[in-house]
Amino acid sequence: MARAKNRGYQQSFSPSYTISRWRLGIYIRLSKEDLKKGKDDSNSVKNQRDLLNDFYRRNIDEFESITEYVDDGHTGTDANREDFQRLLADVMSGKINCVIVKDLSRFARNYSDAGSLIDNLFVQMGVRFISLAENVDSYKNPDSVSNIIVPITNVMNDNYCYQTSKKIRQVFDYKRRNGQYIGAFAPYGYVKHQKDKHRLIVDPDAAENVKLIFTMLIQGSSKRAIALYLNEHGVPSPSAYKVQKGLPVSTRGYDDPMWGARMIHSILTNPTYTGDLAQGRSRVKSYKVHQIEAVPREEWVEVAGTHEAIIDYETFDKVQALLQRDTRTSPKGREVHLFSGFLKCADCGRAITRCVGKNNNVYYSCSTYKNRSRTACTMHSIKHERLEAAVLFAVQHQVHLAVSYSEIVTQINSAPIKKSQSYRLDDLIAAKERELTKITRYKQSLYQDWKDGEITQQEYRDMKADYERQTSDISAVLTRLNAERAELANDVDNEHPALVAFMKYQNIEALNREILVELVDYIKVYENGNISVKFKFADELHKIAEYIEINTTEDTAVAG
Repeated sequence: MARAKNRGYQQSFSPSYTISRWRLGIYIRLSKEDLKKGKDDSNSVKNQRDLLNDFYRRNIDEFESITEYVDDGHTGTDANREDFQRLLADVMSGKINCVIVKDLSRFARNYSDAGSLIDNLFVQMGVRFISLAENVDSYKNPDSVSNIIVPITNVMNDNYCYQTSKKIRQVFDYKRRNGQYIGAFAPYGYVKHQKDKHRLIVDPDAAENVKLIFTMLIQGSSKRAIALYLNEHGVPSPSAYKVQKGLPVSTRGYDDPMWGARMIHSILTNPTYTGDLAQGRSRVKSYKVHQIEAVPREEWVEVAGTHEAIIDYETFDKVQALLQRDTRTSPKGREVHLFSGFLKCADCGRAITRCVGKNNNVYYSCSTYKNRSRTACTMHSIKHERLEAAVLFAVQHQVHLAVSYSEIVTQINSAPIKKSQSYRLDDLIAAKERELTKITRYKQSLYQDWKDGEITQQEYRDMKADYERQTSDISAVLTRLNAERAELANDVDNEHPALVAFMKYQNIEALNREILVELVDYIKVYENGNISVKFKFADELHKIAEYIEINTTEDTAVAG
């Protein structure tokens, strides 16, 4: 009888403070996985609420207040649920001292979290915990909390989440590998196909802004400047645009109507705009730890040609190369300087930086000399006007060379000599292969001649060395002849990318950022003020020169 008489009384936060009735907090959780189970609505919010309220009504004399906490659409492995955290805060403040759930899985599916709260925190704070399905009541039946069914149930709930997470990841991986888009929201510039949510189609209005962003960066604008331009011209940010169009939008950042440099960077580095799906670029650390982490590029799942491209490969690759360069601008600067990210010290290899002297004269000097140590390198100074003129001359010369190559290639491809040249190479290769076979046969019989006593050991060694030298020489000739034949077979025409890149600047009279981005890899500055320009397509132009040489030489001298 004493037990019944004192039911409902419990010591709370200090030994002298007792309460007559409990302050009840009912916790309800429904995950997205529960919603997908279809007809089984036993875990629905309504069902949980009805069960918990029924318990409250049947035992209303034990409670002085009731507060409801609901997390709808949240997984139990994530402790950062809004109402779950509100419940814990109310427990810590003393507003709630009794927690009730339909079953243990509603409270938490993470075994360590559930055990820590129920066995430790709630016990220490004198908080009563009730789980209806497992018949757990830490006040009426204290042993029920320590009953083996509680940790076993928590472990089973934890393992269920692990298995579910594993299966979901397997399904996602399968869809990614098959070129199906699995993102919750389409990237800016695209929308999901109405009949197939795994396909992307171009959103014309947004796509134009994506093209503008890429173009502006290539032309010399910084990411910050692009964001400012879009904001000043009233272009809504991706999330604001989707809200205006009534398109699905992420709840994270949906109320941000302004563009920022980070948004610009995200667009500029997304391969999806080339028509290729690049998925799996980020992931949650585990089914228990819901932090997002970046995935290394080599682990992305990339499938080519899954949808219409907004940006061509050439433009995308140019932008990626630019983003790798040091193109920082001043805090108020919008335009990237003409040579920013292109200049290198010929001696220490570090960047040559832009400086402004008296009367606003612009010059460049070695960053090691300027910022680190004047004994580690020299100044390597060059004035802007001289540098610009020198680089312009180098570009004009390379353009002239490309034009000449193009004219010669046209003549070669229209001349009948090309076939006879190919036949001649075939004959030379066949002759050298016969010669190599004969020497190999002699070398193989040499050992037996020594063993039979027909030659001495010293003669064997000398003759073997001579045959090996001949074999090496003939093999080198064969390698060169085969390379020439391959070059002859690989036709070069005026549509070759290296020729096209330079020839479209035949009338160049001044440098701009776009020309440097397309044609120049880097520029070395020497201490005496001279420069050397490393052009893109240098290897391709060298091969074109070899192609021209092969097809314009009457006789090929063959060392024998």
